[in-house]
Amino acid sequence: MDFTLEPERQLFQDTVRKFADRHLRVGALERARKAEFPFDAAKLMAENGLFGITIPEAEGGMGGTLMDAVLAIEQVALVCPKSADAIQAGNFGAIRTFAEYATPAQKEKYLGPLLRGESVIGLGMTEAGAGSAVTDLTTEAREDGDGYRVTGGKVFTSHSVEADTFLVYLRFGPGLSGIGSVIMERGMDGFSFGEPSTYMNGERWCALYFDNVYVPRENVLLGPGGFKKQITGFNAERIGNAARAQALGRFAFNTARDYALERTQFGRPLAEFQGLQWKFSDMLMKLEAAQLLLYRAAVSADRGLPDGQQTALAKLACNTAGFEACNEAMQAMGGLGYCDESLVEFCFRKSRGWQIAGGSLEMMRNRIAEGIFERRFSQRAPKAPA
Repeated sequence: MDFTLEPERQLFQDTVRKFADRHLRVGALERARKAEFPFDAAKLMAENGLFGITIPEAEGGMGGTLMDAVLAIEQVALVCPKSADAIQAGNFGAIRTFAEYATPAQKEKYLGPLLRGESVIGLGMTEAGAGSAVTDLTTEAREDGDGYRVTGGKVFTSHSVEADTFLVYLRFGPGLSGIGSVIMERGMDGFSFGEPSTYMNGERWCALYFDNVYVPRENVLLGPGGFKKQITGFNAERIGNAARAQALGRFAFNTARDYALERTQFGRPLAEFQGLQWKFSDMLMKLEAAQLLLYRAAVSADRGLPDGQQTALAKLACNTAGFEACNEAMQAMGGLGYCDESLVEFCFRKSRGWQIAGGSLEMMRNRIAEGIFERRFSQRAPKAPA
């Protein structure tokens, strides 16, 4: 069993790191301060083959593996944390589910601008009454001629301020078997947006409203019965979430380590105080362990979609280790780590959100427990006896 990267992957990792150092290091702080999606970085990375890494070359991608995409997002995040959002959007999020299940005609229409970094796709999943209990969604598609009329709404939709295209989860009929998804475009009649709200990390989102929106049949991604496929595709989003969380924790760790070597108190570098030494030892142990779980989940998927159990373990470990590293790095750096002159506080705010987004830590623990005991555990209240 070998825990080192193969020579070709090591070369790829080094190449991405050199690219990030050359093009993204300058301006990293300013980029993090902006709420907008980093289209400047997205287009540059797309031009350099860092978008569509797992998508076949015949469809405009790079024909690589999920592990290649993980290495790319890590190396970018270690230099410019905000630019890692672009790698996520171009490889892991809704684009991955879309690329897995879209028809050739759908790919021909929508995939090109996404892979060039010119536009971004939003994922409309969560509703006011359907968060972790996503199967409780009420957004509905009713047949109308050669298409559907969609009514409902979404909240906390990724890239909802900037996206031109949206992958929307909805129901064609009752029950789990009635859930599927459609592709919607900004500007469709009846498709409107609420006022933008701002997350703790500075990003913005706005509510989506569907008032009898006509969606042609050719815009159906997955029809009734597509829910399980959608969630399987969503595991790739969780891998990107986990990779960024772990990498931002590593970014904060590296920044605080350099600070501890330079900063002196009581006539000694901070690195010589055992209390801080133990903090850094614990941070590194947790980050390294989380990275191994992440790599296992990514490698096992090869060019396909990752296993749900391995993904849940990786996300739980990376979200926890990444946030703890950001928190402890901020503590080690004191006031400098807490102010916005350092990217450590940005990493802290960013990594906190990933413990909620893409499946909360509690839901990941539930998923892991189901794998342990090889049975489903319903979170719903028991039904009253008839």
